[in-house]
Amino acid sequence: MLSVCLLFLFSLEAFAQNLTVKHKLKIISAGLCLLPFFWACDGAKESASPVEAQVENLLKRMTLREKIGQMNQVSLGNVDELAVAVENGEIGSMLNVTDPELVNRLQRIAVEKSRLGIPVLMSRDVIHGYRTIFPIPLGQAATFNPQLVEDGARVAAIEASSDGIRWTFAPMIDVSRDARWGRMAESCGEDPYLNAVMGVAMVKGFQGNSLDNATSIAACAKHFVGYGASEAGKDYNSTFIPERTLRNVYLPPFEAVAKAGCATFMTSFNDNDGVPSTGNTFILKDVLRNEWNYDGMVVTDWASATEMIPHGFCKDRKEVAEKAVNAGVDMEMVSGAFLENLEKLVKEGKVSEKSIDNAVCNILRLKYRLGLFDAPYVTTGQSVNYAPEHLAKAKEAVEQSVILLKNDKNVLPLGGNVRTIAVVGPMADAPHDQLGTWAFDGEKSHTQTPLAALREMYGDKVQIVYEQGLAYSRDKRTDGIYKAVSVARKADVVLAFVGEEAILSGEAHSLADINLRGAQKQLIDALSNIGKPLVTVIMAGRPLTIGDEVEKSDAVLYSFHPGTMGGPALADILFGKVVPSGKTPVTFPKMVGQLPIYYAHNHTGRAPSGKETLIDDIPQEAGQTSLGCTSFYMDAGFGPLFPFGYGLSYTTFNYDKMALSAGKLKKDGTLTVTVDLTNTGKYAGTEIVQLYVRDKVGTVTRPVKELKGFQRITLQPGEVKSVRFDLPVSDLSFWNIDMKKVVEPGEFTVWIGTNSDEGLSADFEVVD
Repeated sequence: MLSVCLLFLFSLEAFAQNLTVKHKLKIISAGLCLLPFFWACDGAKESASPVEAQVENLLKRMTLREKIGQMNQVSLGNVDELAVAVENGEIGSMLNVTDPELVNRLQRIAVEKSRLGIPVLMSRDVIHGYRTIFPIPLGQAATFNPQLVEDGARVAAIEASSDGIRWTFAPMIDVSRDARWGRMAESCGEDPYLNAVMGVAMVKGFQGNSLDNATSIAACAKHFVGYGASEAGKDYNSTFIPERTLRNVYLPPFEAVAKAGCATFMTSFNDNDGVPSTGNTFILKDVLRNEWNYDGMVVTDWASATEMIPHGFCKDRKEVAEKAVNAGVDMEMVSGAFLENLEKLVKEGKVSEKSIDNAVCNILRLKYRLGLFDAPYVTTGQSVNYAPEHLAKAKEAVEQSVILLKNDKNVLPLGGNVRTIAVVGPMADAPHDQLGTWAFDGEKSHTQTPLAALREMYGDKVQIVYEQGLAYSRDKRTDGIYKAVSVARKADVVLAFVGEEAILSGEAHSLADINLRGAQKQLIDALSNIGKPLVTVIMAGRPLTIGDEVEKSDAVLYSFHPGTMGGPALADILFGKVVPSGKTPVTFPKMVGQLPIYYAHNHTGRAPSGKETLIDDIPQEAGQTSLGCTSFYMDAGFGPLFPFGYGLSYTTFNYDKMALSAGKLKKDGTLTVTVDLTNTGKYAGTEIVQLYVRDKVGTVTRPVKELKGFQRITLQPGEVKSVRFDLPVSDLSFWNIDMKKVVEPGEFTVWIGTNSDEGLSADFEVVD
C-alpha cells in the first residue's frame, strides 16, 4: 500500500518538474490529501480492487457510532429489541439465529431500514457438522485424510448456509497435549503439522471455491493462541509458553490457515505470560498483521474481552475496549464493551478513529467477500439436511477414524462361526451421546447407533441379544451388570460399548481423572471373566487411561465420538466389510500423572537408554542410584500406553528398502525418501505411512521426532508399492537461539514407519 502511495507521489513530482514551485507545491499537496484514501484500511491488499473500493466508499459515509456498531456481535435474545438495534446500525453480527425466516426478517431490517443498508453477518458454532454430525475433530484427525476432512466441512457448510448461517467458529487448531483438557475433543490433536494440514482442509471445506458462493461460510481459526497448553489441563487456565515454543509449536497451524485464506481469527480465553490474548498486541499486530500480512477479521471469544477484568489486566469495561481495540481486535463477541465505550475513548484520544476504521474495514471486507451486499437473504424451504450423500460421507469419515488398538488371535473381524452376539454397555444405544461435544444442531432422532445398525444390517445373519448393563457412562449401580453377564454367557462373542457421554468432554469439561467412569470398569471386569471373546468398543471425546480394559479385552476399537453415522460404520468394521485404518492423533497415557504427554518432546540429559526398573521390581533398601538416575516414572515407566500415530489393521504391512536421494543436501535442496510397502496379510487394507525427522544438534534443543508428512496407501493382499516423500530442506527450519527462523546445517535422522515409535531410519546431512 505504501509503495502505491509513493509511486503516485513520485509520478506527480515528475509531472510537475517543468512547473513553477508554487504549482509544484499545489500538486504535491493534492497528492498528499489523497493519502488517507489509500491508508484508511491498513489490512487492504489492493486499494484499487473492487472490494476495497466498495469498503472505502462505504466507510467514508459512516458515522463513528455506525462504525462501532459493526464491531458489535450479539447473541439471539429479544427479537424486538434486536430489530431496533439492527435498524440503528448497532449490530454487525449475530450469533445463534438458525431459523431462516428470522434470518431474513432481521436481514431485511438491516438492508432496507437501516441508514446504510449494511447486512448482518449470521454466525453459529458449526464444529463437526450442522445437522449431519461427523466425528468430533479429534476423530477426524485420526483419519489422517485431509480430503475427507475437507469434504466433511463442505457438508457442514452446505447444511448450515441453507438456514442463513454464513460464519462458523472452526477450525480449532490448538495444539493439545493434555487429555484432561476437555476441549482436546475439538482439536486435531498434539502435533503442529497434523493440526496445520487438517485446519487448512477444514478452511477449504467451509469456504469452498469462493466465499461469495451461497453455500460457503467463513471459517474462523481458533483459539489464537496457546489455549491448548492450559495449566493442569484446566479450561480457561493460564499458559506460560515462551516465544520460541510459541513460534515452533503453537503458531504454525495458524500461519498455515492464514496463508490458506481463512476469513477470520478468534482470540483465546487464556493469558500467556500474564497477557490475555484479547489484549495481546504481539500476537495480533506484530505476528498476525505485520509478519503474516493477514487481512481477515479478528473476533474475540465469547466475552473474552470483558473477562480481561477478572484476569486483572483491565480495571473496567472502558479499559477493556481500549486495550482490545488498540491490540488489534476488530469485533467483540457479546460483551458489549465496545459499543458502550469506544465513542468516549475516541473523544479522549485513547483510541484513534484510524484504529476503528481499520477494524471496520476488516469487517466490511468480509461481508463483501461473502457476497452479503448482493445476496443478503436465504432461500427458505430448502431441504439439504441429511442428504444421502451427506450421510454416506459421514459414514466414511467414521470408518476411517476408528482405531484398532488390539486384536488378539484375530478375534476381529467377526466370522461365520459367530451365531449369537451379546451387545452390552451404556454406549451401545446412546443416540445423543455418540454425537459428541459441540453438536448444537444434531438431532438424536437421526442418529444411527451401533445396536440399531447391527440389528438392521446383520440381524438376519446372527442373533443379537442386548442388555445395557449400565444406564449411562457415569452409572455406578452394579445390579445391571449381572444381567449383562447372564446374556453374555449365552453368546459366541461379547461386544461391550463403553466410554464417555458427550457432556464429559468439550468446553469447560476438564477432568482430573480420565479413567472410564461409573461402574464401567466393573462391567469389563465381569465380562472378561466368563471365557467368551470380549470386544470392547470405546466412544469418547479424549484418550482415556484404559490400560486395564485393554489387557482384559481380546480386541479394542477406539472411536472418538463418531456422530450421526457411528452405528453403521462400526457395524461394518466389526464384521470386516470395512478394514480399520485410523491412527491415534494424540498419545494415549498409561496414567493421568504422565500428562501432558506427547511424542515430540525434547530429550533430557538423563533420557532412559535401557530397561526401566518399575516400582514393584525395586528390592528393599535399594541404593539411591540403583535405578540408574534416568527420566521416567517408577509406576508408569517412560513410554505411553499407545504412541502417536498408532493403529492396527485386520491385515499386516511390511516396510522395506528405505532409500534416500542423497546423503548431503544444501539448504535449497529437497530430500526424496522412498520405501517399499507390502501388504503381507489376508485383507485389502490401508496403511498410513508416516515420515518423521530429527535434527540431532541445534543452537537450541530439538524434539526427538517431528512429523513432516503422511500418506494413506491402500494395498491388496500381497501387493507391493514404492512410497515416495519429497521433503524440502526448508521444512527443517525452526526458530533458533537468536529467535530467527532458519535451517541450521548439521546431521539429521529421518524415519518412515507405521507410528511415531516404530520404523526404518537413515541419516543425512544439511550443509551450507
